[in-house]
Amino acid sequence: MRTIRAEEIAEAVRRAALEAAFELDPRVLRLLEEARAREESPLGREILEELIENARIASEERRPLCQDTGLAVVWVELGEEVCLEGNSLRGAVDEGVRRAWSEGSLRPSVVLNPLDRRNTGDNTPALLHVEPVPGDRVRVRFMAKGGGSENQSRLAFLKPSEGRAGVVRFVVECVSAGAASACPPVILGVGLGGTAEEACRLAKLALFRPPGERSPDALAATLEQEILDAANRTGIGPMGLGGTVTALSAAVELGPCHIASLPVAVSLGCHSHRTRSLEL
Repeated sequence: MRTIRAEEIAEAVRRAALEAAFELDPRVLRLLEEARAREESPLGREILEELIENARIASEERRPLCQDTGLAVVWVELGEEVCLEGNSLRGAVDEGVRRAWSEGSLRPSVVLNPLDRRNTGDNTPALLHVEPVPGDRVRVRFMAKGGGSENQSRLAFLKPSEGRAGVVRFVVECVSAGAASACPPVILGVGLGGTAEEACRLAKLALFRPPGERSPDALAATLEQEILDAANRTGIGPMGLGGTVTALSAAVELGPCHIASLPVAVSLGCHSHRTRSLEL
């Protein structure tokens, strides 16, 4: 067994949250630069140039990439041979979020519940997923998920006979209906399989994959390219003002499902796709 102090997890969350808030992932920046080179709309190219400039200013001046600093989504892969010492895992994660939002002067965006709308004041609690894995390591993955992109999430249960074409059609419908409100060009996360909650989990998990990286599953990888190409044919363009680049990347995660079901969930990430991954 390996002992890891809860304080180490809190510090990892704090560090990941601040890095994500101020430093655009170099892989996202590269995709934006490639998009600028191939965007056919003059206005679209100008917007992409401004997004790249925004990332530079945020990094140099330690300012948030976006005023919506997001809800903290934390995915912890917890080794089965790890003994946590000190605070609980939930307590450690929330403490890391609390410190980051205070230190970075980030906007607290969490309300106690959807009905009374009282802001918790420190962006806690985080949305926490815990996945037991073999070994004695802990992997902390952080995502700052803004309301504009999260509000465009969708779930559907297609008929199995609709197959691959039905999946692409549904994803494109989601892009057409919601991408303009998600600050495009977007990152597409698609979950296929499971039950209702599992499909949504898979879609969010897909957003943690390094942007631009294809699935190791050949079937999923070809579907990702098909979805990306179809999304970019919508003409929504950068910031929804028209153009040839609506999406930067698409990631598909597959899971088992019932013989009578074809669950598909879509989760969108905005142009300031804010994720970080740290291992302890």
